Amino acid sequence: MSRAVLGGGITIDTLPDNMTRVVEDSGKYYTWRSFGPDHQRAQELWVDMNDVRHGQVRVHGILSNSYKQAVRVALSFDFPFYGHYLRQITIATGGFIFTGDIAHRMLTTTQYIAPLMANFDPSYSKDSTVQYLDNGEVFVVQWEQVRLSGKESEGAFTFQAALYKTGAITFSFRDIPLSFDEIGSVEHPVKVGLSDAFMVISPSLQSADIQRQTIYEYHRVEIDTAKISSYSAVEFTPLPTCLQHDSCESCLSLNQTSGCSWCNVLQRCSDGMDRHRQEWLDYGCPEESKNATCEDYLRNDNSTASSVTPEIEDVTFFTPLQNSCESDDETKHHILKAGSDVKSDSSTGNDGLANTGVIAGIAAALVLLVALVLVALYINYHPSTASPLYLIQRRKTHWPSWKFQKQQTGYTEVEGEGHEKESAAETGPC
Repeated sequence: MSRAVLGGGITIDTLPDNMTRVVEDSGKYYTWRSFGPDHQRAQELWVDMNDVRHGQVRVHGILSNSYKQAVRVALSFDFPFYGHYLRQITIATGGFIFTGDIAHRMLTTTQYIAPLMANFDPSYSKDSTVQYLDNGEVFVVQWEQVRLSGKESEGAFTFQAALYKTGAITFSFRDIPLSFDEIGSVEHPVKVGLSDAFMVISPSLQSADIQRQTIYEYHRVEIDTAKISSYSAVEFTPLPTCLQHDSCESCLSLNQTSGCSWCNVLQRCSDGMDRHRQEWLDYGCPEESKNATCEDYLRNDNSTASSVTPEIEDVTFFTPLQNSCESDDETKHHILKAGSDVKSDSSTGNDGLANTGVIAGIAAALVLLVALVLVALYINYHPSTASPLYLIQRRKTHWPSWKFQKQQTGYTEVEGEGHEKESAAETGPC
């Protein structure tokens, strides 16, 4: 249930007495409606994966041939979930989507989108597949003809979850051969609904030098399973959250949201119960926002500001897309203007040294280029030697996935290629 992190671990716990407990169906984050088999809306919400107008469908080879396994997939759009924007989700064979940032061994506990979480085993039949599509407006995952482990002869289940760019979520069911009482939850949790949580870091009880990371579930939506049957559907509509406000005035306004506080140091609106809770506590936002008004923040800002405020001109800011990405030009200078005087943070007296540095840099680049060309020629003419073979073997071409072993109670990270089934339209890495 826990994973070592800096000598500590990750645990999942309930909220203590002095914090807000898990709220179920409060109507604070989502409203939802269920539609029976005879309702027209249930038919409209079903996304036909065979219709090419919806986009290209990918049948995931790993998930379609394994049991209790999950794989990360990148989204082509920002998907708002409980007010947080996600660009990556984790699809599990067990009929649910994990939405957390940190992988742990109990993915079924919280931070999920579960159309029908159960003990499914797609590896049992060649007709069972886990497939998805992403057309930029909606991301759809479909579990098709999957069977319950140990109850394979009871029939195949087909259902899907759709995540819309607007934040709306729909569950659609095509084949549900068993009632939820018959599905059973002894070997695997059975859930239909949504859940989110935040993580808090605290010192371990054993040592102050060891960090303990605990995940607390702060909200859950549980759907009445009696309403789930073949050809039924559930539609979730997101409600405004504190996180969507980007100014003090809109945050403290009661027009759309209530219970929000503005943290001036973070420039963030929150009620303290979201995935940023640790940062909210670290910066003392609960104390800062207590009984404070936007006018108070404005007066404090004005009193601490200098009489002459420098203005920044022609400054380029870089936001790396990945940890390995760096700014193309880290030698740009900030030009500050105060009054009528213009100053540069780079002295003009160093022009001679700058020119020498440029020449040296060009020479170094030419030497590196020649070295790379020589290495490439060596590998091309000597491909069977040890070094080229090592480089070839270490290439990474696919996402890692978490495998849930049948004899274990949690996920372990593995890597592997997909194997195509007869019904697969496309397989391979996510």
